[in-house]
Amino acid sequence: MNTRAAVLPVMCALLMLTACAKAPTEQIAAAEKAVTEAQQSGAATYVADEYAKIEGTMAALKKEVSEQDGKFALLRDYGKVEQLAAAAKSDAERVKVEAATKKEEAKAAALQAQQVAQEAVASTLALVAKAPTGKDRAALESIKADANALKESLNQVQTAIDAADYPTAQTKAKAIHEKSQAVSQEIKAALAKIGKRKPSAAKKK
Repeated sequence: MNTRAAVLPVMCALLMLTACAKAPTEQIAAAEKAVTEAQQSGAATYVADEYAKIEGTMAALKKEVSEQDGKFALLRDYGKVEQLAAAAKSDAERVKVEAATKKEEAKAAALQAQQVAQEAVASTLALVAKAPTGKDRAALESIKADANALKESLNQVQTAIDAADYPTAQTKAKAIHEKSQAVSQEIKAALAKIGKRKPSAAKKK
């Protein structure tokens, strides 16, 4: 009886240790959910460095779980896993808010860049409409083709905005704006050359 009485507490203690030696699945799931939500908010794009740190934390968490799972039940300790899960969840929730804010800022910047690009293209096309045509105007016709291509490329900006890819939309819009200015300068230069030739042509007549 005395031997049994002494063994029972030990067995109970062993059972308790075994029961406690389990990965904190709920905490891990909560961390994974928070990280997914942060990713969906655009964290990987708008706060890339911060999001990369969180991914590193999650990688360390999974590695720790794997290492503890590989140990004998009585030797497992998921304390570090709990700490990593809590840190990942907290950081992901913070980054989610930051990403949402930066995304809205990027959207506003993209829309503004789109408007500037549209105005630049419209100005260039108006200039093109004033340009004369003729069989000896090959260079000018090439410039007109570039201007019309710019108008078509505005669709790419809208497509990027519709897809909520605001950095790409802003980059494309700025490129269109710069190209429009370059084309306008080319048209003005071509018109200036044509204008200089007209007086001499009139004198010959």
